Amino acid sequence: MKNEFIVDKETQTVTITREFAAPQDMVWRTWTEAELLDQWWGPKPYNAVTKSMDFSVGGRRFYAMVSPEGQEHFSIQEYTFISPTTNFKFISAFTDKDGNPDLPGSEWNVDLSEQNGITTVTVTIHNESLERMERMIEMGFKEGFTVCLDQLEEILNPA
Repeated sequence: MKNEFIVDKETQTVTITREFAAPQDMVWRTWTEAELLDQWWGPKPYNAVTKSMDFSVGGRRFYAMVSPEGQEHFSIQEYTFISPTTNFKFISAFTDKDGNPDLPGSEWNVDLSEQNGITTVTVTIHNESLERMERMIEMGFKEGFTVCLDQLEEILNPA
């Protein structure tokens, strides 16, 4: 399936587009239900573990990326907009173990659309600063998020 990754330094955005051979409502569920998110969010060998999740405007997902050695790295996704099955937005930030955010974070916009049984997901990530975006890229975001989307593909289309 098509996978596109665009970095725009002028607007401090990263845009990822990926197609999945799956119905839009099924893809939506993998992004919005903790049990499904934990199966693909985070590149192996890390595992995502959702501590709490309220998928509603003003709600948040508090989760940890857990290393094979058991080290936890915490983050939140604070939901700012939801249009069921087509679009949602959230602010993402690293946190301490109590969920206190390390700001600034980044703003994520997730769009879904389906045509002929193919669901296209477009994720646009806007960063507060060019420095934050460049740090995200240097930390291997493209490679890591591509692995995550490949894992999502496996869930949607098991062999």
